[in-house]
Amino acid sequence: MPTEEEIKQALQTVKYPGYSRDVVSFGLVKQISTSNGAVSITLQLTSGSPEIAKQLKTDCEGVLRKLPGVTHLHVDVRLSTPPPGTPSATGSAPWAGQSKVPGIRRIVAVASGKGGVGKSTASVNLACALQQLGAQVGLLDCDIYGPSIPLMMGIRQKPTVSETEQLVPPQQYGVKLMSMGFLIEGDAPVIWRGPMIVKTIQQFFSSVEWGSLDYLLVDLPPGTGDAQLTLCQTVPLDGGVIITTPQEASLGIVRKGIAMFQKVNVPILGIVENMSYFTTPNGERVEIFGHGGGHIEAERQKVPFLGEIPIFTEIRLGGDIGHPVTVSDPSGAPAQCFTRIAEALRKQLD
Repeated sequence: MPTEEEIKQALQTVKYPGYSRDVVSFGLVKQISTSNGAVSITLQLTSGSPEIAKQLKTDCEGVLRKLPGVTHLHVDVRLSTPPPGTPSATGSAPWAGQSKVPGIRRIVAVASGKGGVGKSTASVNLACALQQLGAQVGLLDCDIYGPSIPLMMGIRQKPTVSETEQLVPPQQYGVKLMSMGFLIEGDAPVIWRGPMIVKTIQQFFSSVEWGSLDYLLVDLPPGTGDAQLTLCQTVPLDGGVIITTPQEASLGIVRKGIAMFQKVNVPILGIVENMSYFTTPNGERVEIFGHGGGHIEAERQKVPFLGEIPIFTEIRLGGDIGHPVTVSDPSGAPAQCFTRIAEALRKQLD
C-alpha cells in the first residue's frame, strides 16, 4: 500500500484548473486514509463550481489509480460556497477571497525576514534578468512605508489612467512597475494604519492594468505583517523566494518567514544567499557575514537553493543610480549571478 506521503506526492501532480499550483499546495486535501488496498481522500473546495469539482475528482482518481497496491479508491470532493460578494463566490478561485489576475501567468513574492539583506536589489535585478531572458515581466513594490523600486529602477513617472479608469503602470527597461513611490510627492512619509495598507495592496491588483505578463514579482517589506498576509489572501501566489544573508541573525528570522508562507499554503521556490563574500582587489576572498548559511538552511528546510550573490560594488552603485547591473552590464560577473538565479527560478516555475 502507498503511504500517506506517497499519496500526497501523487496529488501534487494535479493542478487546480486554470492555475499553475497543485491541490496539495493550495491546502485543499483535508483527509487521507488507507486500509487493505482501499484509498480514500477528501478535498474541500471554496468554489461553488461543479465543473471544477468534477475535473478535480477525475484528475485525482487518474493519478491515484496508478499507485501500486491500490485496489479500491474513493475520492470525495466537497464544495463549501463562500459568502456572497467574495471573489470566489462567482469564480473558480480555490480559496475564499482570492481572485486570479487576468493576463498574469505567475505571481512570485520576494521576501525576507528582516531588512537590509538586499531584497529589493534582488527583486529589481531578477525582474530585469527575466525580461532579458525573453519574458514579459512586472514588478510590484509592496513596501508601502519605504518604497525603493522607483529609485533602483531610475524612474519617477506617475502612472497614467486608462479609459476604464485603471492605473497604467509605467515601464522601465522593459519591466512594468507599480509602487507607492509613484503616487506620493517626493519624500512625503506614508503614515497609515493597517487597514489602509490592506486596501492599497488589494487595489494594486484590482485597479492596475497589468496586461499580459509571464511573471509578476512582488517585492515585500521585511517581516510577516499586514502586507504579507494581504498578498497571500488577495491573489493565489505561485510561490515565494526568500532572500537572506549568511549569518545566523538573518537565518533565524528567515525561518519565521518560511513558516508564514507554509501556514498560508504558499510553496517556497527557493532561498537566495546575498552578500555571500567579498573579493578584494588583490584576489583575497573575505567572508564578511560568514558563508554558506543560506545553502545549509535550504537543505534544513528541504527547499531549493537558488544561488548566492557575492558583494560587488557594481550592484550597490546600480541601485543608487537607478541603472541595475543586469541592465548596465548583463554579461559581467555581478549580473550573471542574478541571471543564473533567474534561470533557476524560471525552471522551478515552468
